[in-house]
Amino acid sequence: MVFSSIIFCTIFLPLCLLAYYGIPKLAGGGIKRKISLSNYILLVFSLIFYAFGGVKYLLLISLVILINWGAGFICAKGRHGIIVRRIGLIGAIISDIGLLFFFKYFNLFIAIIENIFYGDKLSISQKAHGIFSGVGTGALGIEQIVLPVGISFFTFQALSYVIDVYRDQVEIQSNLLFFALYISCFPQLIAGPIVHYKDIAEQLTDRNPGGEDFVDGIKRFCFGLGKKVLIANTLASTVDTIWAMDLKTLDSSTAWLGAICYTFQIYYDFSGYSDMAIGLGKMFGFNFKENFNFPYRADSIKEFWRRWHISLSTWFRDYVYIPLGGSRCSMARNCFNIFIVFLLTGIWHGANWTFLVWGLVYGLLLIFERIWFGKILEKNPLKFLNRFLIFTVVTLLWVVFRAETIMEAGRYIARMFTGGINLLNLINQLSGLNVIALFLAVIFAGFFQAHIKWKFIRNNGLVALVLLALSLLFLVNGTYNPFIYYQF
Repeated sequence: MVFSSIIFCTIFLPLCLLAYYGIPKLAGGGIKRKISLSNYILLVFSLIFYAFGGVKYLLLISLVILINWGAGFICAKGRHGIIVRRIGLIGAIISDIGLLFFFKYFNLFIAIIENIFYGDKLSISQKAHGIFSGVGTGALGIEQIVLPVGISFFTFQALSYVIDVYRDQVEIQSNLLFFALYISCFPQLIAGPIVHYKDIAEQLTDRNPGGEDFVDGIKRFCFGLGKKVLIANTLASTVDTIWAMDLKTLDSSTAWLGAICYTFQIYYDFSGYSDMAIGLGKMFGFNFKENFNFPYRADSIKEFWRRWHISLSTWFRDYVYIPLGGSRCSMARNCFNIFIVFLLTGIWHGANWTFLVWGLVYGLLLIFERIWFGKILEKNPLKFLNRFLIFTVVTLLWVVFRAETIMEAGRYIARMFTGGINLLNLINQLSGLNVIALFLAVIFAGFFQAHIKWKFIRNNGLVALVLLALSLLFLVNGTYNPFIYYQF
């Protein structure tokens, strides 16, 4: 189940809100009793929500909850000596990262083994293709592992709790069910934002749901739903059509259209989902931090990553980059730290060489900026040229991210520069609806936010109502409704 579905919007969410606010009111009692009861209700609905992705994976998320809740007691300062605390921390890290790697990389590992050791009848080029595409020979007869929904997000949230407890930055959560809610709370369960425990610890026991925050949450949810359904989904159909074409005959103009549409699709898809998550959080009395801040108006790659998927960047900054030494070290060491962070960023996204290359290239670009090019960007008075350059680089790297294999990414990028121009083919890909969606995508991506009343638009109740009505209409009519980050 995803937020941008009829079932969620018309059945699941209304029932959850009715139970969340109604049952504690009927039960009566003090504020603490009502918060506890509402936590349990939200936990039940969160587990039901997660069960839509596979009932069997409830065991997995339960295991993650138990391991990290128990590790918190072991890591807490004052309960045990430093050796025991470190063992607890290392055990939690190995467990969480081990589960993540198993489910994400097991299939790729088997494919590599089969191609190298059981590919006697394959040529070197065929083995290389199998390795870099992640497609095995089937020689070992091992079934493919299905990736559990949201595992990349809730394992990182669990780790943030254990690490923060070890650092003595937060107190342990003694209530297992409250901790389970932190891990499995459905608004941010399957696609973030990645919530640090220290940012939400007090809200688990002391919050005041309802009122203006509830109304603001509805508006924010409707706005995110509109971004996802009206813009991202419309552009997705164009992207899929273009990417399904034979690359040998794809012209440059159409290839650029496909790349640019995907650049906007993934932004509105993911940022729209984050808006919905933040809005849902407000409906239940939680305040989640922003996850996007108009990344396509960035003047540098460094600024782009300060604006894109902020919760992931913040997680790696707090738990990897700074512990490695951050920027308070030699230039060589700082470049190494950047490289490691973006190597891990690529790995985090999945078991495909495209993600690894995508992350490594970003790391190299950031090192390039850090050593030299960043100063040129800073001194350039024509900032729109910076933004054009960064947007172009980001678009090319989204091609790598979107491609099934590195070879496909290379061929697609080659067609972007050597395929010639075919205006008729380009026009055939642009229906009236697609043109409108692309126009809106450009307008609301941050390029013109300084010149329009953005807060008025996002916080306007009438705009929210119109977006909700149009989004539901599109969903009822069976509009194509993929979700890119559902696979992570």
